[in-house]
Amino acid sequence: MFESAELGHKIDKATYDKEEPKLREALLNAQFDLAQKAKFPVIILIGGVDGAGKGETVNLLNEWMDPRHIQVHATGEMSDEERDRPPMWRFWRALPPKGKIGVFFGSWYTEPIVQRVLKKSSAASLALDIEQINRMEKMLTDEGAVVLKFWFHLSKDAQKKRLKALEKDPKTRWRVTKFDWERFELYDKFRKVSEHTLRETSTAEAPWIVVEGSDARYRGLTVGKMILESLRKHLATQSKATVAKAPPLQAAIDGIDVLDKLDMTQVIAKKKFDTELEKYQGKLALLTRNPKFKKIAVVAVFEGSDAGGKGGAIRRITGALDARHYRITPVAAPTEEERAQPYLWRFWRNVPRIGRFTIFDRSWYGRVLVERVEKFCSEADWMRAYGEINDFEEQLTNNGAVVVKFWLAITKEEQLRRFKEREKIGFKRFKITEEDWRNREKWDDYERAVCDMVDRTSTEIAPWTLVEANDKNFARIKILKTLCDRIESALKKVK
Repeated sequence: MFESAELGHKIDKATYDKEEPKLREALLNAQFDLAQKAKFPVIILIGGVDGAGKGETVNLLNEWMDPRHIQVHATGEMSDEERDRPPMWRFWRALPPKGKIGVFFGSWYTEPIVQRVLKKSSAASLALDIEQINRMEKMLTDEGAVVLKFWFHLSKDAQKKRLKALEKDPKTRWRVTKFDWERFELYDKFRKVSEHTLRETSTAEAPWIVVEGSDARYRGLTVGKMILESLRKHLATQSKATVAKAPPLQAAIDGIDVLDKLDMTQVIAKKKFDTELEKYQGKLALLTRNPKFKKIAVVAVFEGSDAGGKGGAIRRITGALDARHYRITPVAAPTEEERAQPYLWRFWRNVPRIGRFTIFDRSWYGRVLVERVEKFCSEADWMRAYGEINDFEEQLTNNGAVVVKFWLAITKEEQLRRFKEREKIGFKRFKITEEDWRNREKWDDYERAVCDMVDRTSTEIAPWTLVEANDKNFARIKILKTLCDRIESALKKVK
């Protein structure tokens, strides 16, 4: 993959001086069209060999284009805040919105490659990282993003020559450190691991572009032209884009309606409820104050029928928690800022740190529930969301989070009773809206969506707990008990 980038490509000054102004003007015009239409973001990854001109090229892009619509992120050592979350979190929250260009100087490739070269990770670990990266980039491109990946390459001799030249010049000597020469000694290992990684991650949606880095004029014009070509292509095809047709959903496993099989007659007497509530709130309080809890996180997801009792159940949980260590994230319709990002973005940025407890009152499952039923997204979008959600939750659990998901189910008759009750009681009127009544008319559609959701996203690491919620007291105890059991099990595994 790197051989073609060692052919000594050069561009003379006269040619560069002729082409550079035209390219710069064309890039600015394309960037303006991108910002005006705001239909998709552009994500540019800059990686490669030390001394191959990565920094100079990023500076050049900033010089050529409007800085108001280009965001540069240089990733260095992880902060404590980043270390406490999944490795991708630092990149998730930095993604550019639609209409903007995001340049990542160092990216999600850096750490996997470095760790493998330094033998701090295994070949199997690198393979898992590669698989995760491919899935993430597929998700980004499916969401409409343009992903451009540039790898700046130098031969070993060229890198040595470049480092010596920088070191010799008093104006650039500061750019070469002992660390750079230590990395140079590992050139062959870096080349082997990098070439393997690039080969495995150069996909149809996000191919790698290997650029020879020895000649500044050549690499500058090459990168600029590739960005311009891609911008023009996507701007031209955006208006002609057609919605992909998704394959039909297969029936749920064994054709079983999981909601229909729930025993909705289960109740708990008031006296027993008070005793159980005190028991499990006390247990939850002790578990979350256990010193081992500092090494895990809890992500509690609440979904359910309208008027299913999510709010009351959440209050019983928070009544046992330290207010400094939990956060409730209520989820409503996405804002304009959130619509300009991948649908998971607003949840990515609310992922809790290790040692914290986050409750999502509705969640990322809106994509396969309300957005599916109300046709707020295409069939292809909600169909692919099952895999993307499973991947997201796997990353959470791999980072030490306990993902506990509750679906609060009530019967259609019980929902009607609660709706009418809310209309009559003054302090509950705000809980019932016209939208609730409209959703009720699509009861069967929502029930089918829920069954498909449970079937396809109830995994071993993040299973769904279906809660029979016709009796609120029964539901609240089941939820508290489930939370305690899951947290207790996780703490036993903490060393």
